[in-house]
Amino acid sequence: MGENPGLLAEQRRALIVEEVRRRGGVRVGELTRRLGVSDMTVRRDLDALARQGVLEKVHGGAVPVAQASTHEPGFEAKSALELPAKQDIARAAAALVGPGSAVALSGGTTTHALASHLVDVADLTVVTNSLRVADVFHLAGPSPGAATVVLTGGVRTPSDALVGPVADAAISSLHFDVLFLGVHGISAGVGLSTPNLAEAETNRHLIRAARRVVVVADHTKWGTVGLSSFASLSQVDTLVTDGGLPEADRAEAAERVGELVLAPPADAG
Repeated sequence: MGENPGLLAEQRRALIVEEVRRRGGVRVGELTRRLGVSDMTVRRDLDALARQGVLEKVHGGAVPVAQASTHEPGFEAKSALELPAKQDIARAAAALVGPGSAVALSGGTTTHALASHLVDVADLTVVTNSLRVADVFHLAGPSPGAATVVLTGGVRTPSDALVGPVADAAISSLHFDVLFLGVHGISAGVGLSTPNLAEAETNRHLIRAARRVVVVADHTKWGTVGLSSFASLSQVDTLVTDGGLPEADRAEAAERVGELVLAPPADAG
């Protein structure tokens, strides 16, 4: 977590939550140095996050809370986390897509990274409930073989996904070869989960409409539990993650999903 005084409050707080979760606790002094902000700013951030129930304040810092997450950071905040891993995962996932496929991409920052790697794949039909994903293909511009994009409609979440009955109805009438699914949390006992109840239901519809389910999730998502579960690991055909996933967790994931793919870093080889 590097210093960046230009971070928005939401981004800064998402980084704090990630650091607490990853390290099991942080001190105020460490956060002020790493974020490049004042002691008072860090304490305000910790107060706000403690009120949301995503961490617990202790003397001189903060520690995790042992409960399901109900906090849903915005898209920009999540975009600041695990950037190299997300790009590695996106490259590996894109290799699973051939020309002329019908693919679906859920909301999320990792699926957004994947979209950038799919714009050059010819004659795709892309179904998505993500405004950000749709924008990637729109900004690529028209060209021979450019993707046809179907945006589901629905109610917008903090992470710029479209969910609810309108999205669910649109998805239930469709069929696609492969679904690339971003997740808030993934664990052996709970499966795939999200803090947003409506998003959980929309994800269930996406899974039912797909012949193959590919979850794209960096290693920090393993062990995270959101408020609502929407699928078991046995429903995941392929899990694409990064090499930061500890060996014990890799073994557990490999036992429960159809296939585990560890994305190589960009400088590998």
